[in-house]
Amino acid sequence: MKAMVLKKPDNIENSPLELMEIPVKKPSADKVLLKVKTCGVCHTDLHIVEGELDLPKLPIVPGHEIVAVIDELGENVKNFKKGDRVGVAWLYSTDQTCKYCVRGQENLCPHAKFTGFSANGGFAEYVSVPSDYVYLLPDSFNDIKAAPLMCAGVIGYRSLRLSEMKPGETLGLFGFGASAHIVIQIANHWNCETYVFTRSEEHQQHAKELGASWVGTSKDKPPRKIDRAISFAPSGPLVLDVLKVLDKGGTLAINAIYLSDIPPISWDLLWHERKIVSVANVTRQDAIEFLKLAQEIEIKTETVPYSLENANQALEDMKHSRFNGAAVLKIN
Repeated sequence: MKAMVLKKPDNIENSPLELMEIPVKKPSADKVLLKVKTCGVCHTDLHIVEGELDLPKLPIVPGHEIVAVIDELGENVKNFKKGDRVGVAWLYSTDQTCKYCVRGQENLCPHAKFTGFSANGGFAEYVSVPSDYVYLLPDSFNDIKAAPLMCAGVIGYRSLRLSEMKPGETLGLFGFGASAHIVIQIANHWNCETYVFTRSEEHQQHAKELGASWVGTSKDKPPRKIDRAISFAPSGPLVLDVLKVLDKGGTLAINAIYLSDIPPISWDLLWHERKIVSVANVTRQDAIEFLKLAQEIEIKTETVPYSLENANQALEDMKHSRFNGAAVLKIN
């Protein structure tokens, strides 16, 4: 099969992903072999390719926003059938026995594996995945539109939950890429007023089109302080800008697998019960709840298609904010 393989991390401008022929392996007893239709392109993929994360294995095939059909079933798999259209997210497997898994925090499992990071992912024609970590997809989303749901959507939904946002509150979104353009639709559904902070004029216009009440940069003063905030940018100094506009009792959820160092925080910015929480990975329950919600409120994903061979270009364009919404690789 064809796959885009990372042998050695490098700047995306140097096209470190190589198109290669690699073998297709039969699925083990508890796995399914998937024929990949599309795979979304995520900032985590960029961090992996550019070496900003410590990789557990090389070479590796990135990609964790997978839309596929089941091509072959392992002998123990009973919950799916051949031909089912399914999605795969970042969480590839967990031990299901540690204290984190037992208390519903499998995203923190010390033995967790992640798609396209510790196991080969969806920048390929086929991928093998444990069947317990595969999700039936709503028919209302086609293959391209469904791909961003599997990470941008799921992790955005988890970020909203961890921000403790309630219907009718004011939400600040810092950065406006693939995840934020889905989150704002959920906020609209919950009758929340949304302020979007981004340097890109194109992203500001996109946010307005999706219903943002106000747009500006992180250095601008919004109409009033915000109750909840989500930061999608890998910038530690941005945290201080967020705290300056976060109201008393507010929560900042940092949706970033990689973040530069946060500068010293003066006590007056954090006082009055403001909170900062990190968003680490996702659970299967997050995916189940979000996919149901996405269908109920008819989430619209804006996508830019690329061929599998152009994965490097898709990542470079994302790095430099050259499109709105999400990049998606068309594979089979």
